[in-house]
Amino acid sequence: MTLYPTPEQVLEALLSAPHGRTKDAPEDSRGVYGLVDHFGDLRYIGSTSSAAENLRKRIHARHRTGSETTSHYFSRMYNTGRMWRDRNDPATKADGDVAKRLRNAFIAEYCRAVWVPLPDDADIPGIEQAVLAMAPSECVAWNRRGMFEYDEPRDLVDTIIRSLRFSTAEMDAINRQNDRFHGKLIAPVAPTVPAFPAGAFDFFALDVETANNDRASICQIGIACVRPDRSIETWVTYVDPETTDWSCSFVHGINAATVRGAPRFDDVLPILAKALDGRPVYQHSGFDRSAMTAACSASGITMPEW
Repeated sequence: MTLYPTPEQVLEALLSAPHGRTKDAPEDSRGVYGLVDHFGDLRYIGSTSSAAENLRKRIHARHRTGSETTSHYFSRMYNTGRMWRDRNDPATKADGDVAKRLRNAFIAEYCRAVWVPLPDDADIPGIEQAVLAMAPSECVAWNRRGMFEYDEPRDLVDTIIRSLRFSTAEMDAINRQNDRFHGKLIAPVAPTVPAFPAGAFDFFALDVETANNDRASICQIGIACVRPDRSIETWVTYVDPETTDWSCSFVHGINAATVRGAPRFDDVLPILAKALDGRPVYQHSGFDRSAMTAACSASGITMPEW
């Protein structure tokens, strides 16, 4: 007959166990665990109730890097200040991704966890519920969203920023997120796409620039519209690729400041798709077509059959 720890024993182990780094939680075990805040206080108790979970996956992956709006409590409780993001706001996705990277690193460095491995055939959900019923209230303060998010621990966050060696663009991103969190930034006016030239054109020549070696990172699109008399009208727009990698700026001089307030690729493509539908489109090389295809794929858009 297999003997399992009692809920009382599991709670005592959680309260007395040395705090470990989230990444050190075992990958080969399930059980009951606790999350410890940056002050060193146990604040949440949970379990790997699903057979598909293990302690490391649940603690280090789910709670640390998961969505802030669900039951991923490290992410939720430290979604604050320069570490804040709104995952449902596509307009601030690029800045939010930098803030989330900062938050993930902060949690890995300053937060801790405790865990009690249990056999897979133990009644892990039942043990968890019994432990929750007995736990001191301060040890389950995060459970069922019982606490507000923390204020940003600025000195500790500054230390993490230095260790990550954020670029100027990344610093700008997290500072904007801090302003958004504190309500200092007003939602920007929706960017507009320049009107496309009207008229009868024999063909078009298309050229793009990219922010970096990712061909989806289109930051400018230019079109030469050639009339039957061979006169040319041009159309051009900057595109915000929502990236912090501008390693190709040396080629074309375009950077994050240049495209600030510019439309995104999925704002631009519908206008081009309509204007160029069924018409001959030339390119300088295979690069332009592959970049357009990559950008369409990244935006979840079907590439037009030009």
